Amino acid sequence: MSRHRTALNPASPRYLLLMTVLLCLLASSCLPASAQTQSTTSALVSVFDTSGAPIVGARITSPTGQVLGITDSTGRADIPCAAPCAVVAEAQGFATRQLLWHPGSPITLELASINQQVSVTAYRTPLGDLQSPASTRLLTPTDLHESAPITLDGQLRLIPGVETFRRSSSLVANPSSQGLSLRGLGSTSASRTLVTQDDVPLNDGFAGWIHWEELPELSINSIEVVRGGASDLYGSSAIGGVINILPVRPTQNLVELKSSYGGQNTYEDALLLEATHSHWGILATGGVLGTDGFILTTPDQRGLIDVPSNVHAQNGLVLLDRHDAQFRPYARLSILNEARSNGTPVQVNGTRIWRYATGSDWSAPHDGSLVYRFYGSTAHYRQTFSSIGPGRNSETLNRFAKTPDNELGAVVHWSQPILTSRFGPGLLFLAGADTHDIRANDQEAVIRAGVQTAVNQSDRQRQTGTYAELLFTHKAWTISGSGRVDWFSNFDGLTWKNDTPSPLPSFSETVFDPRLGLSRKLGSHYAISATGFRAYRAPTANELYRSTQVGSLLTLPNNDLRSERATGWETGIASEYRWGTFRASYFWNRVNRPITALTTSPNTNPILLMRENLGRIESRGISLDAEFQPTRWMTLQGGYQYTNATVTQNNAQSNLVGNWIPQVAHNMATAQLRAYRPSLGVISVQSRISGHQYDDDANTYLLHSYFKLDAYASHDFGKRMEIFASGENLFDRSIEVGRTPTLTLGTPRIARAGFLFKLGPGK
Repeated sequence: MSRHRTALNPASPRYLLLMTVLLCLLASSCLPASAQTQSTTSALVSVFDTSGAPIVGARITSPTGQVLGITDSTGRADIPCAAPCAVVAEAQGFATRQLLWHPGSPITLELASINQQVSVTAYRTPLGDLQSPASTRLLTPTDLHESAPITLDGQLRLIPGVETFRRSSSLVANPSSQGLSLRGLGSTSASRTLVTQDDVPLNDGFAGWIHWEELPELSINSIEVVRGGASDLYGSSAIGGVINILPVRPTQNLVELKSSYGGQNTYEDALLLEATHSHWGILATGGVLGTDGFILTTPDQRGLIDVPSNVHAQNGLVLLDRHDAQFRPYARLSILNEARSNGTPVQVNGTRIWRYATGSDWSAPHDGSLVYRFYGSTAHYRQTFSSIGPGRNSETLNRFAKTPDNELGAVVHWSQPILTSRFGPGLLFLAGADTHDIRANDQEAVIRAGVQTAVNQSDRQRQTGTYAELLFTHKAWTISGSGRVDWFSNFDGLTWKNDTPSPLPSFSETVFDPRLGLSRKLGSHYAISATGFRAYRAPTANELYRSTQVGSLLTLPNNDLRSERATGWETGIASEYRWGTFRASYFWNRVNRPITALTTSPNTNPILLMRENLGRIESRGISLDAEFQPTRWMTLQGGYQYTNATVTQNNAQSNLVGNWIPQVAHNMATAQLRAYRPSLGVISVQSRISGHQYDDDANTYLLHSYFKLDAYASHDFGKRMEIFASGENLFDRSIEVGRTPTLTLGTPRIARAGFLFKLGPGK
């Protein structure tokens, strides 16, 4: 192990300390002494809709996301601006607009869906939909607020192709089935998609799954979804894409209270407090979320031990933020505490996570910017496992596990437009570096034939990467080129049996991931694009050293796993008119050495699976996204993804070649209709259809197709109070989630009602 750490400096403890110090020095040394005392010119900006009416509460930000001002009841706000200045204007229900603003010129916003949306995540800089070579989707505050599901994973399912490892909601799912899949690549307990918030990764450090109840609902502003490999900027786990959660920032004095209750004793209560003084703001939000749940096992296979699967969770977040035109430091602290029943009296688990982050955004002279983040978390996860007797009428505790882990990380990236004599200010250079260190322990008590044995393990992983990007825009062309080098190390692994330590295998990898993108506008309303990439995902400590169990499936670890390597490309066409947008893409992805759970003993109890680096999988298909506004009061959104996702190589088990990737449907579509009249309120109908898929690598256990219809309705009583109601699975269809081999079902019909109270500036 020491040989590897010596060969690769990023794997030494001193390197992490040095890296953090260097990042801190870089973030501070690049700031001129006058950065915080620099004087700015105040200018009055007015924001109106297309009818000339003022828009109240519109946010004016810099292109890097720093809040410059909030419009008052007259639609006006004072912003620090040395004219002219680049700004982004956004308001709920309106399309975001980025422009070079001149004092005295009003800003006009059009209703959502009839103008382009701006995405930042794909290239870490704002790009319009017709400019971006990448396939992106934005879930706006309106999309999230008017979605029938109350969980984040349920809201993300508004986008076709977004699916967790299994179809079940996180309200009733075991955490080990909550990895995220994009572009038909599937997942295991770990996610092949990276989830971030403000440059901070949220994937579980030990296992790679997502804690969907971690963030308070009122702390989320919007979500950007980038589909396709993005390891060139984000490193490990971004094989399928990146989901970036954009947070609410304190910009006004505000109180919000949201509460709802529904079937199965499903409840959600959330409170948000915002306060500002001078350039400083503070936000505190938190809530409780839970359900008594339902029995997942199909009625004809239930036994005496089957009880409802459920979750009861509490979360909270505090954010201190300074907002001005040049410099934005912030500090954030959050907590999640949840307890789950996994369908039997013995099988339960719980999670507690403390997460903290601090950093700064600095707008440098000549439109440059510097972003710095330092973050960490402390997590404690516990779970019990059991052996289930014949007829599901008895069970016996066979394992109890506690898994504490700690992570530290730092991110810094700098961007600078470059003025060229031939092409003008059309070239942007971005460079960055990050490091992420995880220390995990697994403390287990294994019970066999009444004899308890203690098995303890510890492990450490580190990923350090540097990356650079050139983004060139000239007239109708956008060209991007980026690349990243990662040094990944797994080391310091030990296992104890009967107090005797033994070393676990160590390994190190150096990975290079490039990406090249091209977009060409055809007139004012069309664009064609193409992008190609390499990406990778390193195995988690959970996959290497710890077994996991869901139902009657026991998946064993594999110390010899190595990283997954992906190659892919996409090409597409996009259109944008006042009445709506449309995008069609063809994608092709190949993953070498995908980490897959292979069935080794199908007739045992529990059924045994082993994690292996399968030879190769491929996913190719088409995706369609559309949004139309036939009238001012109605919006239609929809999407479709066809995916041919199969095993294309497996030297060890050639009989698996041609099989479907588990838990990936070949056809998937979503549609949403939203209607709004001020006198009546909002009604939103959301539907999702998914084709059949398989629950296992051998394609033995078939899960049939399903259709799900949800609805949401609300009405405003004045500017402060909103009453709403929602329903999921209104036709009460049976949704097959898994066969382990016992058939389990998804959420039945459930209704919910509640209110939102707001005390502060105009709605």
